[in-house]
Amino acid sequence: MRIAAQLRENNIAEYLIYMWQIEDLIRSQGCDPDRIREHLLSRYQLSEEEYKEWEQWYLDLALMMREEGVCEKGHLQINRNVLIRLTELHRQLLASPRFPYYSAAYFKALPFIVELRSRKENKEEPELETCFEALYGVLLLRLQKKEISKETARAIKSISDLLSLLANYYDKERKGELELE
Repeated sequence: MRIAAQLRENNIAEYLIYMWQIEDLIRSQGCDPDRIREHLLSRYQLSEEEYKEWEQWYLDLALMMREEGVCEKGHLQINRNVLIRLTELHRQLLASPRFPYYSAAYFKALPFIVELRSRKENKEEPELETCFEALYGVLLLRLQKKEISKETARAIKSISDLLSLLANYYDKERKGELELE
């Protein structure tokens, strides 16, 4: 909960990846409050007050997931909204001649994005969603201690660089320090 708030404040890209991980943790417990308490919350050494905060946060997210029909797959609207906002900013940055480094990072990552999208069922998925899914997929592979090929690592580096720049521009925009025009 506090981690999510800190990430949302400091790095929107890391926040989104973290929230996808939380969705998967909740999903692994069938969005069931009792299972969340027993299998997720019991892992943490929390004071009674902290436990109540974390419990409320997890159970609220689980309720939202049930209400939004994303207990098996998909993402919460609050997380989709972040992706929508990042996509809008991404398009604005690419359309502006004031951000050549961002455009360069995008065109460096583009061949990898195109390749990843060609493998997906949903060819209309936004490019940034493909980027985040690639990063998340590699995170899951690393958590499983599986090997990442050199080509995948190269692709992830380009995509990560792009998303890092985007997160920095997002932060500047949020603080009123970004002039797009």
